[in-house]
Amino acid sequence: MKTNFRKNIRFVVLKELAKALKARHKGDYSQEFIHLEHAHVLGQNSTYWHTKIHCLMFAWARRQADKKEYIGQVLRIAGAVSKTAMGAVPQGTQGVAISALLSHFHYGKVTQEQSRVLRHLVNYAAPLIMTLLLAMRFL
Repeated sequence: MKTNFRKNIRFVVLKELAKALKARHKGDYSQEFIHLEHAHVLGQNSTYWHTKIHCLMFAWARRQADKKEYIGQVLRIAGAVSKTAMGAVPQGTQGVAISALLSHFHYGKVTQEQSRVLRHLVNYAAPLIMTLLLAMRFL
């Protein structure tokens, strides 16, 4: 069965990416990365979002002049491109490359909100959730 995960998760991931951008504009780079991690946890089952978010993490690491992080992100970008479609993605990983240097699979904590969103998507409530999120965005 073909899924529309990429489309269904889009608005939730974009919301986190918008928060990351807002944090960057405020100069709060650690908060920026936290929102990138949240977006990663939500979108990692989509090759498109998984790869895009790792590219954004790579750009973050370059701006921070964090060599270990950006080298690690290069490896993770290659993994996201080549492994996500095959389902070779550990659930809940936050995408932090420093941990990847120590252990290939770093498991981060999935928040209750992230878990709730993902559970509803899997249970075919995605159109309703996306409509509600869009409505909340414009309130």
